[in-house]
Amino acid sequence: MTEQARVVVIGGGIVGCSVLYGLAKLGWTDVLLVEKRNLTSGSTWHAAGNVTHFGHFPSITRLYVNSIETYLKAQSESGQSIGFHDAGSIRLATVRSELEYYRQLEPLYEQLGVEYRVISNDEISDIHPLLNTDGVLGAAYTPNDGHVDSSGTTHALAKSARQLGAKIQIGCPVQCLEKLGNGKWCIHTESEKIHAEHVVVATSFWARELLNSLGLNIPVYAMEHHEIVTGEIPELKVLDFEVPTVRDPYVPANIRQEGSGLLVGIYESGPKPWAVDGIPEDFAEELLVPDTERLEPHLLKLIDRFPVFGEAGIKVVNNGPICYTPDGFPLLGPVHGFSGLWLATGFCIGVGTGGGSGEFLAHWIVNNAPFYDLPAVYPERFTNHLSKQDCLEKIVATYTMGYSLHD
Repeated sequence: MTEQARVVVIGGGIVGCSVLYGLAKLGWTDVLLVEKRNLTSGSTWHAAGNVTHFGHFPSITRLYVNSIETYLKAQSESGQSIGFHDAGSIRLATVRSELEYYRQLEPLYEQLGVEYRVISNDEISDIHPLLNTDGVLGAAYTPNDGHVDSSGTTHALAKSARQLGAKIQIGCPVQCLEKLGNGKWCIHTESEKIHAEHVVVATSFWARELLNSLGLNIPVYAMEHHEIVTGEIPELKVLDFEVPTVRDPYVPANIRQEGSGLLVGIYESGPKPWAVDGIPEDFAEELLVPDTERLEPHLLKLIDRFPVFGEAGIKVVNNGPICYTPDGFPLLGPVHGFSGLWLATGFCIGVGTGGGSGEFLAHWIVNNAPFYDLPAVYPERFTNHLSKQDCLEKIVATYTMGYSLHD
């Protein structure tokens, strides 16, 4: 028997579950999410969970802002905790142009109703006494930022979507997609066929392989990304508040409190793409072998910025693959020439922008138009003829920029 659905979402990470939730909230409940293993099995399970109103790319600010709102709504509706720590965040300015740009953003955040201001070094030291402000000119401060539990947040979205009537099927690998003569899509899984009017591909770095049989060259590849967890830091233990997340273009890295230690995500100057010739078939919930030698110059800068880091010691080094496009923006929207086929992939900041992206794409699917224009994420910005070499070179360059201004 062939199953029917109005929309099939492929991929059970935070982005796929956000799309499912967005569709269900708009009244489309004849929707099905299929995931080859378990929810969060791709990159979501090892994500740091940072959420912010001001991330890597200011031009997609509304995706960041709406993500936090979406996650909090899902928590309220489902009763599933998202583990939100609203410690705030600061984005350091280390050159004059960065500080000036941060000031130029103040009207945008006022329009969006987001608390945001540029703060001095004295204010930085008040809210983050462990940070060395030498060489810092000030910072952008968003006090309502923080971090969530990535797994808990994904399950809150999934539970809320189910409560509204959406369905989720795990342990259901998709083998290929087929366009039928009646205009619908056939999703071939290992055990069945599913017919749908719309298909949303939210499979992260697996998207290029899934869609290759359709003649599509999806410009997404995985990059290795290291995260470090320190040992206990006595100076943190004595504080009666959680310090804000720091985004530092000097290291470059994001640094937040994790218990009584620090969790650091580093953007290396010599990053390494992963599995460029194809994702191993048996790759699942696993991490890659760390390469701490590549991190050494960044760790020295990290000690400059956080002297306590040099004393705390490293407890854990994780190296996990994350998805990138050549410009760092996700692929979010319809695939030109393939009616009913949608992309929600290429997220290097899946937790930070996933909730807002799910809302954005769901509105587009239901209403045949996005509810605001965001050409930076439309898949059509890339041609189908971008070579593998050019794609990887651009991805490496984008990753290496870290927290320097992208637009």
